[in-house]
Amino acid sequence: MNVPGWVWLLTIIAVVGLLLFDYIFHVRKAHTPSLREAAVWSAGYVGIALVFGLGVLVFGGATMGAEYFAGYVTEKALSVDNLFVFLIIISSFKVPHADQQKVLLFGIVFSLIARTGFIFLGAALINSLAWVFYIFGFILLVTAGNLLRPAGSEDRTADNIIIRIAERIFHTTDEYDGDKLTTMVDGKRTLTPMLLVMVAIGGTDVLFALDSIPAIFGLTQNVYLVITATAFSLLGLRQLYFLIDGLLDRLIFLSYGLALILGFIGVKLVLHALHENNVPFINNGMPLHVIEISTGLSLTVIIGVLVITVVASLMSPKGRAQNAVSGARRHAVAYLDEGFETDPAKREQIYQKLLDEEQQIRKLPERHRAVIREESQLMGLLHRAHERHREMSGPGTREAEGDS
Repeated sequence: MNVPGWVWLLTIIAVVGLLLFDYIFHVRKAHTPSLREAAVWSAGYVGIALVFGLGVLVFGGATMGAEYFAGYVTEKALSVDNLFVFLIIISSFKVPHADQQKVLLFGIVFSLIARTGFIFLGAALINSLAWVFYIFGFILLVTAGNLLRPAGSEDRTADNIIIRIAERIFHTTDEYDGDKLTTMVDGKRTLTPMLLVMVAIGGTDVLFALDSIPAIFGLTQNVYLVITATAFSLLGLRQLYFLIDGLLDRLIFLSYGLALILGFIGVKLVLHALHENNVPFINNGMPLHVIEISTGLSLTVIIGVLVITVVASLMSPKGRAQNAVSGARRHAVAYLDEGFETDPAKREQIYQKLLDEEQQIRKLPERHRAVIREESQLMGLLHRAHERHREMSGPGTREAEGDS
């Protein structure tokens, strides 16, 4: 189905308008969003995406509607997995809490621009070279295999080629100057770490696109649907980051679920490539009459796998243990870094979260607590956080620390 030019124009205006609204009313003034603020706006952006999908369903028909929702759900799930890496990058660069929103919004805008270019390039290749479906399918199958390798959130790192190149090119100060990209040091204009973080976030997201773009082209070749599903999956990602920050480590089976989804889409792409085959060394360049996976079945599989993955993760004792340990480590580091959060009330909230997580750790089965006690680095962090809180609160202050 051809989409009229005026629909394209209105869509572009709407997406740009949402980004400007996000910047002017939420990001321009540095602050740490409350849980309520993040929840309301996350729900709002999801609602906008769903309403848009219903419009596609009504005006474009059942096939277009199913393709849009399958693409949107898949891209949204992949974006949640990407949040793990964003969290690690932001933590490793010690970005002040109030300034993290601007970093994330920059990453979203950069990603939208870069992915739009990738999408048009992919569409051009598909229209002229049918064998590209084989390449896309292979990429997804390899990615699915990599995701199946056992690796917890603690094994994820912020180290990739984009970050290493950026660190060599950009020489920055050691300290931030609010959310400014440059600052004055000894009378000279110098770059701040904020620029390096933005380059790291934006560049890393380009690497993510190498997986997500083939995935959505495996569900629909309609460029309008590909772009809108990608855009709406990225819009609201900033709010989602602050909303599920404490739950990211709980989703221990998410990578396995995504591996199944990407593998499924990879097989679908290969089957489609065989059905449209014109590669000389495969069946003498003639199409093969193979089964093709319908969009309805794709949508059912994607939603089903995600639901099972999330429910299994939330019910898993290992997930609860990993979530508590990772949260305690993260909040201890944040509390000890006085530049991370300067508001005393919010620093106290971070400390209270740390106490809550330690309480959760004490309720874990002994086999989990025994392993945690052996982590000398973690135990040292927790001890220093308690010592710092006693110093800040004054003599005589006692907390219910206890032993894990």
